[in-house]
Amino acid sequence: MFVQSTLITLALVLSASASPVAEGLGTRIPFEKREGFTNGSGWFDHDRAVAQVVRDRNKHRNNMINLEHNMGRNNFNEGAHIRPVANYSQMDKSSHKGKRQAESLTDEGGDQYWAGNIQIGTPGKKFYIDFDTGSADLWVPSVNCTSSYCSGKNKYDPSTTSTDSRKSGSFSISYGDGSKVSGPVYTDTVAVAGITVKNQYFSPVNTLSSMFGGEAMDGILGLAFPSLSNLRQPPFFNSAKSQGAVKNGVFAFKLAKTGSELYLGGTDTSLYTGAIEYHSVTGSGFWQVAGASLNVGTKAVQSNFQTIIDSGTTIIYGPPSQVKTFYQSIPGSKVYDSSNGFYSFPCSSVPSNVSFSWGGKKWTISAANFNFGRVSSTTCIGAIAGQDLGLGTNTWLLGDSFMKNVYSVFSFDQNSVGFATLK
Repeated sequence: MFVQSTLITLALVLSASASPVAEGLGTRIPFEKREGFTNGSGWFDHDRAVAQVVRDRNKHRNNMINLEHNMGRNNFNEGAHIRPVANYSQMDKSSHKGKRQAESLTDEGGDQYWAGNIQIGTPGKKFYIDFDTGSADLWVPSVNCTSSYCSGKNKYDPSTTSTDSRKSGSFSISYGDGSKVSGPVYTDTVAVAGITVKNQYFSPVNTLSSMFGGEAMDGILGLAFPSLSNLRQPPFFNSAKSQGAVKNGVFAFKLAKTGSELYLGGTDTSLYTGAIEYHSVTGSGFWQVAGASLNVGTKAVQSNFQTIIDSGTTIIYGPPSQVKTFYQSIPGSKVYDSSNGFYSFPCSSVPSNVSFSWGGKKWTISAANFNFGRVSSTTCIGAIAGQDLGLGTNTWLLGDSFMKNVYSVFSFDQNSVGFATLK
């Protein structure tokens, strides 16, 4: 298991000579691209976006519960708390108008998650999995899941593998439709693009939330730190490093319309140019970097806040008051959905000068990635939403609307997150 270093109050930009990655070493897992909250006609899918807000709120509620259990509340960010379960039916949806091998991964669910194939068991059975830097457990449907939500999904059957082992305890996470993802705890052999881990802890779930029932993916593989684990065991990539299945405890993402991939065990130098700008992780459990600023052009409209990098959502979330201040710098913007924190702006002037920085380069969000689509012939929705996820009063969460603009590197070896310029 990897151990995080003592909390650091300021983000540290590591020098290139400190290189915490082995560049050009690792395993490629390519992605295919689908459209986001914008439908084929360019309109904003509000219901899907609200469902994502509910899912993100509940995912991080579960993370805070796990962090409290594993590490204690003294490891919470300032102002962090465990929120009540968010229920989709109760959300206000009416406040708006009108080993060194490659494997394919797909952006499913409109940029909501990035998925690809893994194998579990001996012989291996294929599962289609969401790779999520914002959680730390692996779960897939069980053969014992008979609800309609498991219909059509690949299911784990311990009677068909020679390397399974039932463990004590259970796995359970709550979602906003009153249902849970829950099941027993097992270990088995898990392989991702030729990287094989023995005795990996996971849950073959017997109950599946309706929030996952209609999605193409079978389950989730978390890539965050062990302190967020509900199973209270090392996640897959940590196990891969400790077992020597990868030499370097580093993985990296390119998320884009074409040529996207997750790279395990290093970085893919064919996908980025220049040096990687590294920053020390400052939180317990999350891929969290301090000392951030949010800029519109040359002006910092928010500064010195925490940021969590989460591939499991497309939305960028900030504290509601800070997001309100940000949109005051976007001409013509106004509240579109106050309950869920979405803002609108004139489609004729999509912001192209919004960026995040951590004391080094300004990493700009493209106009295409900032725009979630139209709600009228003249009005569009922004990718930054004001929402209290319980992560802290000065903490932002950057989903793939940010990550799609950079090459993102996550290093357990050096306890750091890095960004580089995409080719």
